[in-house]
Amino acid sequence: MKALILHALHQPLQYSEVPGPAPSEGKVIVALRAAALNHRDVFITKGLYARILYPAIPGSDGAGEWDGKPVVIYPAFDWGDNAGFQGKQFRILGMPDDGTFAEQIAVPTANVFPMPSHLDWDQAAALPLAGLTAWRTVFTRCRLKKGEKVLVSGIGGGVALAAMQLALAAGAEVYVTSGSSEKIEKSMAMGARGGANYREEGWDQRLKQDVGGFDVIIDSAAGDGFALYPALCNPGARIGVYGGSLGKINGLSMQPVFWKQISILGSTAGSPAEFADMLAFVEKHRIVPVVDSVFPLQEGNAALEKMDKGEQFGKIVLRV
Repeated sequence: MKALILHALHQPLQYSEVPGPAPSEGKVIVALRAAALNHRDVFITKGLYARILYPAIPGSDGAGEWDGKPVVIYPAFDWGDNAGFQGKQFRILGMPDDGTFAEQIAVPTANVFPMPSHLDWDQAAALPLAGLTAWRTVFTRCRLKKGEKVLVSGIGGGVALAAMQLALAAGAEVYVTSGSSEKIEKSMAMGARGGANYREEGWDQRLKQDVGGFDVIIDSAAGDGFALYPALCNPGARIGVYGGSLGKINGLSMQPVFWKQISILGSTAGSPAEFADMLAFVEKHRIVPVVDSVFPLQEGNAALEKMDKGEQFGKIVLRV
């Protein structure tokens, strides 16, 4: 089969012919039709991820056929027995285990789920890891309720858009932030009530004045901008954090955190049960993941370069 192979750090992936996965007990072989990129894939090629092994096939998101039926793949292994947090053996598909940037993949039978019937291959491939991460952050950790006001930071990324779509479907009033006014406008066209460009001085104060405060804030980056969030929170608010690409938080005052009874909640991926719940919700509400662009599998390096620039609005997909 054809696959994209990581042979060394800081080097392009190699589009090569490799042996297909062999059948084994407890596993099935899925013929992939589409795979999607995550920032994780870019970080792996740069050596910015733990437990990097190569040669390996990256890719966490995939949709394809098994037993003549369209399926999507739960994008992780070994969540563990505790619903509250992942076990020590938990790992995301695509490193160190071979991932979805290939024509075929072997995964445990329990990782294969029916594909939502209203989605095409590209849309379905865009769903798994982003949808699962957003689901756990929004509902399991932050326990979003209908009618609450939600702020989603960094709109345009796959998880942020999924969080916005899930919150809108749940009946929340959603606002967004971005460094791009164009991305804010696109989000409003999808149902967001408003937004703020965090590159503009005083964006947080204007948003506070317009909205009054938020019950839930969903953040992917941390960094110094995180310190502005407590002032934007209503009493009893929850801040869900699923990433930290901007690093440590300087200037965070704890006074509003304890006085307003604010909860700061970390979240990573999600369990198979949460994946099933997310798929059912997507099917019920006919949610369609946002696909920014589609590349042939053999042009995977061009897709990674586009993701690294951070200009996309939605998921970047590889068509197998």
